[in-house]
Amino acid sequence: MSKYIHKVHYYETDKMGITHHSNYIRFMEEARMNYLSETGLSMSRLEAEGIASPVVSLTCNYKYPSTYDDEIEIEVKLTQYTGVKISLSYVMRNVRTGNVVAEAASDHCFIDTAGRPVAIKKAIPDLDAVLKEILNG
Repeated sequence: MSKYIHKVHYYETDKMGITHHSNYIRFMEEARMNYLSETGLSMSRLEAEGIASPVVSLTCNYKYPSTYDDEIEIEVKLTQYTGVKISLSYVMRNVRTGNVVAEAASDHCFIDTAGRPVAIKKAIPDLDAVLKEILNG
């Protein structure tokens, strides 16, 4: 599990003064990129290997609003790894109040430049081992 902090910017709020719902998806991506880099699965490494990891599914349940200047702590956890797909969960909390502002999940596959599935075990064996260790650890 990894924790990432995002401070809500003024431009991320709407006319009602709360964080616009679409921004939580961006917060998830920031936290996911940070988490994956910590595990050795940075996008630059994947791209150097000719691998992409698109989002194939995403859900987000909004629990409590956040506003300008709030710090949102995002916990990211690997919940599934099949060798060709990963699933992550996210819990977003307001640092000041402790309120959960959103809970989310995303699924990602691994594909080559032609859009065909890639088995990480064959393409990047050391990364396969790390992901299995995280999941089973």
